[in-house]
Amino acid sequence: MAQNREGYRVAVIGIIVENIDSAENINSVLHECGKYIIGRMGIPYRERNVSIISVAIDAPQEVISAVSGKIGKLDGVSVKTAYSNL
Repeated sequence: MAQNREGYRVAVIGIIVENIDSAENINSVLHECGKYIIGRMGIPYRERNVSIISVAIDAPQEVISAVSGKIGKLDGVSVKTAYSNL
């Protein structure tokens, strides 16, 4: 049986990690909403000493906002979220 997706949004959360010490906290936040995550990709950019994480998510608006907000408050981490019109 398909889940009711009313009120859900599809989004991509882009995360730039400049402080590697925040990685464990990022993973913890993402783990909390794991049932909504479609997929994620992490790219270490060693030449610039940063990591880039892209998370595709299908979740209620408030969940996406909460995840972005929690991650964005971490030291040395920048977050931007792009939403689909779905």
